[in-house]
Amino acid sequence: MGTVNLAVKEGVAIIEVDAPEVRNALSVDMARQMVARCDEIDADASVGAAVLYGAGGSFCSGAERGLLAAVGRAPLTEDNYAQLGEIYRAFTRFGELAVPTVAAVRGAAVGAGLNLMLAADLRIVADDARLMSGFLRIGLHPGGGHFGLLGQRAGREAAAALGLFSQEISAARAVQLGLAWEALPSAEVEARAIEIAANAARDPALSRLALASLRAELGPPALPWPAGVAVERGPQLWSMARRDG
Repeated sequence: MGTVNLAVKEGVAIIEVDAPEVRNALSVDMARQMVARCDEIDADASVGAAVLYGAGGSFCSGAERGLLAAVGRAPLTEDNYAQLGEIYRAFTRFGELAVPTVAAVRGAAVGAGLNLMLAADLRIVADDARLMSGFLRIGLHPGGGHFGLLGQRAGREAAAALGLFSQEISAARAVQLGLAWEALPSAEVEARAIEIAANAARDPALSRLALASLRAELGPPALPWPAGVAVERGPQLWSMARRDG
């Protein structure tokens, strides 16, 4: 029964994913809250940047396991198909925010949680963070445009290492690959992310315009993100049904 909380301080929107008892795994209700918080941010012209972090020292451990089990038992029912789509929408909506975004990553960013991390424009990670795809380890095909996100952020080699070969990477390696900007002691991560975000938040109108230019010039993943989600969705549903059938 987690929540997604929002506070705005001096032009910086601070989003907290708050379900520490499950390492901030996303439920359908939390996914809907994430979309609603992003809508609030975009509607507030005083906001010039956003920071996302997880409560209790963990970023996000992916989608809530009960949902994955339910989808695996009946992947093509209307409700299950729609609910999995709402999890995807949580991180695509965060990635569409009109303001520059910083992910402050402590603890685990796994599976869909890694997608959520990668949806940010910039990432600050704790030097003891656990960063992995984790899908194939539990018998699932990745979803949510995972390969496109990894490939855009760090290239094909990293996408293969994490997405196909289940490699876990350290914070230092994430910085080396371009998956993160800085690796810091865990206690410093969130404050540093807010400090960086404040630079953009000083001029919200300019930061929104500059972000639009960055995205237009550097582009989305090799496939448009919605297309990547669609490409991965069928194989992922098959893998869920196979595992739980």
